Parts: sequence; C-alpha cells; structure tokens
Amino acid sequence: VLEAVAEPPPVLEAPAPVAAEPEPAPEAMPKPLLVVALAVSADDGEPAPYVVGDLAPGEAAAMPDDAPPPTVAEKTPQEAPATAVAAVAPDAPPEPLLDRAKAPPAPLWLAYARPSDAAVDRPRIAVVVAGLGLGRAATMAAIKLPGAITLAFASYARDLQEWIDLARAAGHEVLLDVPMEPERYPRIDPGPQALLTSLSRAENAARLEWHLNRASGYVGVTHNMGSRFTASADDMRPILMALKQRGLMFLDARTSANSVAASLATSLGLPRAINNRFLDAKASRLAIDRRIGEIERIAVRDGFSVAVSHAYPVTIERLERWIATLEAKKLILVPVSALVDKQDAE
Repeated sequence: VLEAVAEPPPVLEAPAPVAAEPEPAPEAMPKPLLVVALAVSADDGEPAPYVVGDLAPGEAAAMPDDAPPPTVAEKTPQEAPATAVAAVAPDAPPEPLLDRAKAPPAPLWLAYARPSDAAVDRPRIAVVVAGLGLGRAATMAAIKLPGAITLAFASYARDLQEWIDLARAAGHEVLLDVPMEPERYPRIDPGPQALLTSLSRAENAARLEWHLNRASGYVGVTHNMGSRFTASADDMRPILMALKQRGLMFLDARTSANSVAASLATSLGLPRAINNRFLDAKASRLAIDRRIGEIERIAVRDGFSVAVSHAYPVTIERLERWIATLEAKKLILVPVSALVDKQDAE
C-alpha cells in the first residue's frame, strides 16, 4: 500500500469562499494495471526536501506535510490561468454555483471518463498529474503529455474551468484536487475553504460544495494534503457519501498511512482508486527513476499500481522518457478511471 504524499501549497485564510485579485506569486498475470499521480505542494515556510524511506511493494506511500513550494511561471495579462491560490483571496464576492442542469447523465465519472483499451492483456499505467492550474508553465507542460495521462487541477486555481476545458480538449481525463486538513495544521494551512476535522458536517459539506461547483467536466476528486482529515472516518464518511451522490469517483492520495478513505469508499460503494507510490519525494533523476521502477514492478506483480508525484520539470522529463519505453516493456497508459475498484483497500 503506501507511505507518504505531499501537501498542497498554503493559502491565505478567509472567512468565506471568494475570488479576488491575485497577489504576485513566484512561478511557479491477469491484466495488470498501474497509475501515477503528480501533485504540487508547499509548506508555510522555508522549502524542505522530502525524503521518503524505501518502500516494499504494497507498502503505504506518504509524504511529509512540509513540501517545497510549487513554481509558477511569469505571465502577461493576455495569458490564461495564472496562480490559483491568490484567485480565492478574501475580499471578493463568492462565485456563483454552476448550472448543473446541462450535466451529463450520472454517473459523472463514466460520462467524463476517457475510453481505454480494456481488452489488451498487459500491465496498464495511468498517470495522474495533480496540483495543476497554479502556474501556467507547469500546467501547460502536463497538458502536453500524452492524453491517456489524467490531470488533477487544484480547486483553488484561477480560471479553473478554462484549464479543465483545455485539458479535456487535449484528450486528458480530469480530477479535482480538493484541500484537506494536514497533521500539522494550522502551522501548515491548506487554505480558507479546506475541509477540517474541527468543522461540523454541515460546514464541511458546504465547503465541499464550493469546491465541486467551481468547475465541471472532472471524473472525480482527489485531495491536497489531508493526512489528518483522511484518517478520520467520521469526517471522511459524509464527504465520500456526497461524492457518491454526485456520481463521482475518488482517488485516495494516501498522504497518511492511516488513511481510511479507500476502505470507507469501498464500504459505501463509491468508485475509488488508491495511490501506492510518490515518484518525486526526492526530486532527482535517480530517485524518480527508482520510484518508476517500483511502480512497474508492482504493476507486473499485482496487475495494477498507483503513483503520485509533483509537476516539477525533472519529473515531467523523466516521465516523458519513461513513457517512450512502455511499448517495449509491454505496458499501456490508461486513465485513472480504468483502475476504479481494482485495488485492495487494506
């Protein structure tokens, strides 16, 4: 199972969901299956490199709460989406809810899923690049990856719908990246609309609704941070039930080895996938290549595997090289929806 994930970038606290003028930000075998996810994260102070210990196949993956800050590219006023965190800063009116009347028939995770070749009898690889929409350069680099790679966009991202539309037009399946409470909260702040264990069910439900209504076209939800929140069954249950009612799927990023999200999703009948590895806990070519080797072995052994990492330039570069080798290795790229309910939640 897993060991550690990275937590998303901290955001300004605000009394209510809002959109505001951004502040200047830095730039950011039987049919084996495998998934990779990329996430952007940061802590509340100085960057601190992650060092994730060696994980045996099937061991949980997790990452410290304090992660290096994401880079955000410089942009001109004519350029689309810039930094996202600032996009939901305090002093602006709340965004209107989306009109769901035109949404496709439920379940949405199937309606928006990218088709995959389920008939091919070989290991399948789904790559999920998460934490996108916070910086133009990193987001565009991810969108240029093969369409079979799933992209997860930070729900705080400015021009979120435009980014999702662009990703889907390029052939990508999309997830929404929702912030949840980390173990080191409030030192590490996931943002003004984060789901927190200190809030009531009604308050968390309202916050979830705010995130889900910021855009449409995604197959499901994953989470930024959340090492504390995903370990609380009482807090996760109503959230997962709400996702099920909407016809969405859930990717448990496993930011904590104590996460109960996957097992709860199974008991509730919510379609889900589970992260097994993070590729760039240490953002070096050797470390990333080593993790890639691990997810390959898990995929061949178990028939599927999930990995998460960041949209660092070095990560994108290693993924591009790796993807070019998949045919020779008899591996196939598939979207994350192709791995729904394939993994053991224990």
